[in-house]
Amino acid sequence: MRVYSYALNNVKEAIDFILKESPNRIILFKGEMGSGKTTLIKSLVKGLGSDDVVSSPTFSLVNEYRNEEGPIYHFDLYRLEDEEEAYAIGMEEYLDSGAWCFVEWPDKARSILPKNATLIEIKVLLNGKRELHLS
Repeated sequence: MRVYSYALNNVKEAIDFILKESPNRIILFKGEMGSGKTTLIKSLVKGLGSDDVVSSPTFSLVNEYRNEEGPIYHFDLYRLEDEEEAYAIGMEEYLDSGAWCFVEWPDKARSILPKNATLIEIKVLLNGKRELHLS
């Protein structure tokens, strides 16, 4: 497990850390509500060269953004009732596409997600910084 700590005003270093250290393009984000998962994903999408407006796909479950390489998928599974909903939107196809896939609340669809996905756990520290645990 690799650990990195950053302040919210220094997200660029966190992005560099994630993109450099992640062994694959499927990245799972765990953290409490308000820990900065969506904010971090917004920065990752921008760091990958997309000019698209990034927002949380809380109600649609998945948003698609584009960069020069192709699509970037952003999942927010918070409102997922059961894994059947993930199957219904074709989540497996997105994950098998080779595109970047960022998944918030991955425990809601654990059996669909590949075992070799990168997991980032975000912990909010008392000093306001975020600590990333990448495994």
